[in-house]
Amino acid sequence: MATRRTGDDAPDFRAASHTGQVVHLSDYRGRTVVLFFYPRDESPVCTKEVCAFRDAYEEFVRAGAVVIGVSSDSVDSHQQFARQHRLPFVLISDSGGEIRSDYGIRRTFGLLPGRTTFVIDREGTIRHVFSGQFVANRHVEEAMGMVHRLAAESAPSDDE
Repeated sequence: MATRRTGDDAPDFRAASHTGQVVHLSDYRGRTVVLFFYPRDESPVCTKEVCAFRDAYEEFVRAGAVVIGVSSDSVDSHQQFARQHRLPFVLISDSGGEIRSDYGIRRTFGLLPGRTTFVIDREGTIRHVFSGQFVANRHVEEAMGMVHRLAAESAPSDDE
């Protein structure tokens, strides 16, 4: 499957989260979703990326966005990772790689699970895609820029 692109419908999924709840993307219809895929809990670059999303979390929330992290790690691994780094957003386990496959995320160098961030609008359409294996902070910057643009698009104008 080719990587999902801007303008594509975001594939729905059903996955276990570190909080014990089952998460469906469709649960967030009507809200902007930042869905970021990262290779592995506790690796240096992944930890940097996840903590960057944590540090920007309140700004994402103020702009009306939900943040969801996805890796193939187990729910137990996610629980420990979230607790250790005080993560305020949901981490979901894609242990079989189905979600990653549905989004068309390829491995880097044929080895590492890809690092890709999607911003999905209120209607479930992918509005922004950013991939970059070794530029963790840029994922947050890219996502934040699009989240702010979407918030501005949905803000009522002075004429209304």
